[in-house]
Parts: sequence; structure tokens; C-alpha cells
Amino acid sequence: MGRAWTSPIGNFYGSTIVRPILSDPAPASLAFVAAIAVHDTLARLAPDVHTFIKWPNDILVGDAKLSGILLERSGDGAVVVGIGVNLAFHPRDVPRPVTSLAAQGAEVSVPVFQQELADRFAAWLGIWRADGLAAICTEWLARAHPIGTPLSVSEADGQVTPGLFGGLAADGALQLRLADGQVRAIHAGDVFLV
Repeated sequence: MGRAWTSPIGNFYGSTIVRPILSDPAPASLAFVAAIAVHDTLARLAPDVHTFIKWPNDILVGDAKLSGILLERSGDGAVVVGIGVNLAFHPRDVPRPVTSLAAQGAEVSVPVFQQELADRFAAWLGIWRADGLAAICTEWLARAHPIGTPLSVSEADGQVTPGLFGGLAADGALQLRLADGQVRAIHAGDVFLV
């Protein structure tokens, strides 16, 4: 989407590969697995920093982004899960609020974060495979901003739609409750808390 990325030393940047099998949920739902794993890692290592998940997989402190996750399919069907977490630094020249653990008064080293995240991701990947997407969606919702949170969604065509967070559909789509009471399923787009 034409966004610039920087990687100062002291932050966490990592990727892992998941090779989906036939009985797995949809590969795109690995975004929820990764978000839960990052959230839980932060809760264990920096318990005084109160984070939550914004659909589908950003980790926020208040209105400031702390972590982002990207998924990419490879030619053989494997999914590369890329995770970035601002542990020590955060950019200062971006149009959205961002933060780091250090700015929140917490210090976590990259090796400690990496090991804990690997353990959490493996555990949640096992739950995703054994219990399915419904179990993951339930756990994701427990870590997300509350239902009824005002949002706006910017879609690929540039259209911005305001509404309220109405939870998740069975496939993980964001349920956006519109002003007229209708609920619209959002499968892709940039979500902003209002």
C-alpha cells in the first residue's frame, strides 16, 4: 500500500512460516492467531501496559499502534506471518499515533520477546488447528476493543464507512453496524477507532 517501513535496532521484527493442511481453518485467519499470540506475549512480559487488538491484527495502547502483522501466501501455499513490535522505539513522523513499550515505561529485550512469542504462537496455532476458527474468534474478541466501539473503515476503493463494531462473523469478518441498523461484513480495509 505504498507505506514506508523502518527497522531500528531494539525492536522486534520476525517472520514464521505456516504450512496449512486440509483440515485447517482458512489461512487468512492466521492473522487472528498471530494477534492473540502477540497480545498474550505483551501481557506476560509487560503486564502494566494495557493493550488491545484492533481488527484484524493491530495491537494498540489507547489510540496508538504498538504492533502490526502482515500475512503473505507463498507460491507453494505456505503462509508467511510477519510481525513487528515497537519494543524500544517508534516512528515520530507518521500520520497515525504510534508508541513503543519503552515509551510506556516497559523494557523487554528482543531475545526474551522472541522466545515468549514463539511459545505463544505455537500454542495458539495448535488451538487453531484443533478447535477451529470459532474458538480463536472467541479468544480474539476477549482481547479486542469492546463491541459498540465507534469505527470507520477505509476500503480499497477509497470509500470510508463509519459505524460501530458489531463483533466478528463466523469467518472472522468485521461486523460493522451502520447508522441505519444494518450490519455490513468487512473482509478487508483499514479500520480506525473514532
